[in-house]
Amino acid sequence: MSIVTTERQDDVLVIISNNPPVNALGAAVRQGLQAGLEEAKGDDGIKAVVIRCEGRTFFAGADITEFTKPPVEPLLPALVDMIEASDKPVVAAIHGTALGGGCEVALACHYRVAVPSAKIGLPEVKLGLLPGAGGTQRLPRVAGVELALEMTAKGDPISAGKAKEAGLVDALAGEDSLVADAVAFARDVADKRPLPRASEKSVAADPGVFQAFREKNAKRFRGFDAPAEIIDVIEETISKPYSEGVQRERNGFMKLMMGTQSAAQRHIFFAERKASKIDDVPDDIQLRDVKKVGVIGAGTMGGGISMNFLSAGIPVTIVEMQQDALDRGVATMRKNYENTAKKGRITQDQVEQAMGLLTPTLSMDDLGDCDLIIEAVYESMDVKKDVFGKLDTIAKPGAILASNTSYLDINEIAASTSRPGDVVGMHFFSPANVMKLLEVVRGKLTAPEVVATAMGIGRRIGKVAVLSRVCDGFIANRMMAPRMAAAEALLLEGPMPWDVDAAIVDYGFAMGPFAMLDLVGLDVIGWDAATSSGSTVVEVLCEMGRWGQKKQGGFYDYDEQRRATPSEVAEKVIRDFQAKSGSAPRRFAAQEIVERLLFPVVNEGAKLLGEGIPIRASDVDIALVYGYGWPVYTGGPLFWADTVGLDRVIAGLRETGRTPAPLLVELAEKGQPLHQVRNAG
Repeated sequence: MSIVTTERQDDVLVIISNNPPVNALGAAVRQGLQAGLEEAKGDDGIKAVVIRCEGRTFFAGADITEFTKPPVEPLLPALVDMIEASDKPVVAAIHGTALGGGCEVALACHYRVAVPSAKIGLPEVKLGLLPGAGGTQRLPRVAGVELALEMTAKGDPISAGKAKEAGLVDALAGEDSLVADAVAFARDVADKRPLPRASEKSVAADPGVFQAFREKNAKRFRGFDAPAEIIDVIEETISKPYSEGVQRERNGFMKLMMGTQSAAQRHIFFAERKASKIDDVPDDIQLRDVKKVGVIGAGTMGGGISMNFLSAGIPVTIVEMQQDALDRGVATMRKNYENTAKKGRITQDQVEQAMGLLTPTLSMDDLGDCDLIIEAVYESMDVKKDVFGKLDTIAKPGAILASNTSYLDINEIAASTSRPGDVVGMHFFSPANVMKLLEVVRGKLTAPEVVATAMGIGRRIGKVAVLSRVCDGFIANRMMAPRMAAAEALLLEGPMPWDVDAAIVDYGFAMGPFAMLDLVGLDVIGWDAATSSGSTVVEVLCEMGRWGQKKQGGFYDYDEQRRATPSEVAEKVIRDFQAKSGSAPRRFAAQEIVERLLFPVVNEGAKLLGEGIPIRASDVDIALVYGYGWPVYTGGPLFWADTVGLDRVIAGLRETGRTPAPLLVELAEKGQPLHQVRNAG
């Protein structure tokens, strides 16, 4: 059966796309739409056209896999112009999502009818691109400049209701009667002339709106090329004819398309989708049914983990040892939900619905009917083995027993039970209700369906799940440990903490390593007052009571609002250590600081791949982007290493006395990329 078919309903021709899963606008779809338009044009009995899609969504974007292939006619810009040029009204019947190229197809139609649940958007910015088929030109003309800036530079879709208020949607249809309503609408407008063509509309905007938008979103857009280019394109073309504007758009699209940032963001886009593919776990494997979840520990992690499931409509039984700790945990969860409601992100009814699914208890016996139990207790092997030994006698047969450990050996934990096949690591990142990464840790005996269920649960609660084999720290934490060690070592050579942090923030991280240490607390990273010898900067600062933000002093000084300023006290401590080191301190350029801190991270990633811990290099990039806020426009550490050059990474490691990972050296010698390495699943 053809991907695109037509169906005549008296004097209305319905063009139907059926290209699952998301009706991507690949070459075959574009050719089918073109043929449908030509059919309508050549039939005098057809008075109007409706374009609709089968399946769960309207066109949800272009076929991104075509971006690096030879072009196939008709290209999307030509197709949308063809739609708009039709002398018979064309109506878009929208359900699901009309995103990217799908939105541009809808904008080219003379009219748009949508079900209330539909979403409409131009998310190309999230791939480091701008809309390349007239989106930056037609959208401002249809919905106004301010909404166009929001939709294109931020990339977030809007509801059909909001789209109707803005004039982007002409009519709302019934959820179950979209086709009939769209055909009726098309028949009603069949004889109306002139046809409303978006490219022919004029638009005016206060010149100040562009700078105001830039300033308002400066933090969000920091480091990204695409938002700035999008704003520039709209600002420069708003008063020009469509033909000139669309050429500027095309130039901007190609500029971004050929740039490193878009390649990096597309790498992450595909990496996220590949992460769930595991060679020895079939896609159709029977998952274990998870209808109820148990969480052991109501502290920061346990509460955050619970909120993920409650927000997804999954009942949670949460266990604590003491009533006051349980009450505190539940109160914190409610406060977090209510703060979200105050920001307008959820309703108060949704707060109550989520909290209504929570069962607090002091008895682990109440976990007996749970399908998945996640422990989030103190990071001690003895403590965790004791918990799992008890769970072994309480949990029902077939229940999945998961540990939220961030470092410990899942195999040893599993050995404390009589059912190691049911045991898996599910490592959430703090704050667990916010951070997107979920590391699923596969033990030697973890059953394949348990692995698949854990990965699937991650998607179900809105996480990006990455599979890891067992090693100390798994992927993300093990990867980032060398950065902290490199940062501390660098202090002895000249830079101050604020120099290091500034370089890392400028690279794209939200916070530098020393500001992060102050936030977490210097006393919690391994300092022990009883054994401290004052042999490191951190130990001396801790001995002075400078534990970070909570003590109003660490590497930085903090005022009552926790605003940081460089600390003269910390600088003196560091200068003393520099003097003892015997080497003359020197100034470091920001790029050198970045390389000193991040090349060891790349090296650790290559070691992980060599050991077979992750399935693929792109999983490593995903873990660092979603677990540690590695700037997405660099593509993650391993993609970034390829853009820098593996020879340069190796040379930088050797210059500082580090031994490059064998895999890194092998790939450099062969001229092969690191970010495309793949191990067996």
